[in-house]
Amino acid sequence: MNTKGSLGFCVLLAAVLGGPPVANAQEYPARPVRLIVPLAPGGAMDTVARAVAQKLTGNFRQTVVVDNRGGGGGSIGAEITMRATPDGYTLMMGSASYLIHALMYRAPYHPVRDFVPVTQVTTQPYVLVVHPAVPANTISEFIAVLRAKPGQYSFASAGSGSLIHLTTELFKALSGVEAVHVPFKGMGAAYPDLLSGRLQFAFGSIISSTPHLKSGKLRGLGVTSRTRAASLPELPPLAEAGVPGFDVTQWYGLLAPLKTPRAVIARVQREVASVLRQPDIVARFAADGSEPVGSTPENFGAHIRDEYERWSKVIKQAGIRAD
Repeated sequence: MNTKGSLGFCVLLAAVLGGPPVANAQEYPARPVRLIVPLAPGGAMDTVARAVAQKLTGNFRQTVVVDNRGGGGGSIGAEITMRATPDGYTLMMGSASYLIHALMYRAPYHPVRDFVPVTQVTTQPYVLVVHPAVPANTISEFIAVLRAKPGQYSFASAGSGSLIHLTTELFKALSGVEAVHVPFKGMGAAYPDLLSGRLQFAFGSIISSTPHLKSGKLRGLGVTSRTRAASLPELPPLAEAGVPGFDVTQWYGLLAPLKTPRAVIARVQREVASVLRQPDIVARFAADGSEPVGSTPENFGAHIRDEYERWSKVIKQAGIRAD
């Protein structure tokens, strides 16, 4: 066999044994892309996914179809993604909640080992809200109130093991306070008790809490992110106002099946980052209290690993069990 023939045979063999050849990655996408949302339609994740999918459809010149696969706390959609062909034509919108679910239950996937991170899409802090009857106007004052009456104040969450529950447990641990947990099936069901004063405080989403802050029915003390939130610039981060090191956000990000070609991952990341810089997308997310990110796969992967380790410790130290 001559040199050219040997070279051609080697390239062919590498393509067969090593997965999709580089040319395929360069031509990606050549057909519609499926974006799995592991939750029912209509929620915050679904809204973000559809906004990104619409823009990517124009960038790719191929349809990006949102496929809602709810159930099992996100595990059904995650398992479908994990088992999909790793060619870039199946992606998934993951979140902090999807990661926590894997820690709380026997999920059929591992959130760190079974997926390739593509990019973090958004970050969204929570806001610490209290009933106006609580005698505190700052985070430091609120911590002092809780310390003076350990176990006499109650907080709401979106359910045992939810991100809001874990956020509050982390707040309790870092500030040295005690309070009674009252879980609900979603924060929407908790607001009537917060507004009536039957419960005294909670960490809520900015979009859900803002109307009550504006009406004066709830008082905002601070946000959970490391920096101030663009939509609530008057509220300080907890880390700067009494709880050093506190930094919690809900986040959404794109994941792909393991062994998806690096060139494909890089192409998707570039396109999503470009989408997230568009003014209409920035404004759309800001209206929901979110901020676009567009991180590299490496940075997003490091973030997921950090989140996994942190929430593992919080769940263990607080003795949180699945319902």
